[in-house]
Amino acid sequence: MDASIVIISLPAIFRGIGLDPLAPGNISYLLWMILGYLLVSAVLVVVLGRLGDMFGRVRIYNLGFLVFACASVALSLDPFRAGAGALWLILWRVVQAFGGSMLTANSAAILTDAFPAGQRGMALGVNQITALAGQFLGLLAGGLLATVDWRAVFWVSVPISVGGTIWSYLSLRETAPGRRGRMDWPGNLTFAAGAGILLAAITYGIQPYGGNATGWGNPWVLAGLVGGCFLLILFCFIETRPQALGFARAGGTPVPEPMFHLALFRVRAFAAGNLAALLTAIARGGLQFMLIIWLQGIWLPLHGYDFEDTPLWAGMFMLPLTLGFLLAGPVSGYLSDRFGARLFST
Repeated sequence: MDASIVIISLPAIFRGIGLDPLAPGNISYLLWMILGYLLVSAVLVVVLGRLGDMFGRVRIYNLGFLVFACASVALSLDPFRAGAGALWLILWRVVQAFGGSMLTANSAAILTDAFPAGQRGMALGVNQITALAGQFLGLLAGGLLATVDWRAVFWVSVPISVGGTIWSYLSLRETAPGRRGRMDWPGNLTFAAGAGILLAAITYGIQPYGGNATGWGNPWVLAGLVGGCFLLILFCFIETRPQALGFARAGGTPVPEPMFHLALFRVRAFAAGNLAALLTAIARGGLQFMLIIWLQGIWLPLHGYDFEDTPLWAGMFMLPLTLGFLLAGPVSGYLSDRFGARLFST
């Protein structure tokens, strides 16, 4: 809900802090407001999932709710305007993403621990549909609240995150205690740095540079793309051939507990499932992002809607997508418990 409510309310947020995000020199504020949360989540979710395996998934999940709640409060209290106000929002969105990554990395694992095999499909289906429904409800809520006050866009996250923090600390129990192990620092650092640099380079690559509409010719962008890919390749070698790269454990043995077991991709169901999830995220996220921009910036104004009302109507026009998710998630989960997941995921 928080992710989509911010995207659809960006015009009201930037008007509220007195900043034109499309003015020369300000486009980076707009892109980091949109992509900063997603970039941090993409970089940290694997690392924080590993910490959940080591120290307890419920513990990391609860801490994530607490971090998210604190960041939500800070976002709603932005004391600055113009560029300083935008930087405040971007900074606390990054902190919020850190807490959100703790939730994302461990929620499905907690359900997998808690439910027997015959009920996991339904449990994971319900978990997925609540997340997707939250995204689209955020579109409607953002449209409504943006017409009231831009700070209300962030206020709505405060009671939800604070209530979720209290509920999770009171209700959740560890069913699979963490297995203490050594931290794979070379793997964690090369993965986080490589993914972060690569995604940051892509973020700046879609910004204007010089006389060009995009920045793919920017030397810093090219260096980031090459450097990020190199670090991710190095990560793969560290996880599979640590001795050859000098990252072996004292005594000459390989890293006993790598951050991520790359051999899992040899499991066909695991590799195909992750590929399907990636394609789904690209399709759903790309469609949602482009429809929001198209509706607010082009279609609605051309059809007589006031610009101030476009967030509300864009949210309403997006609601039909919610119906399909609401129907398919639990039904597919229930049927996959009975007949297997392969047919339905395909």
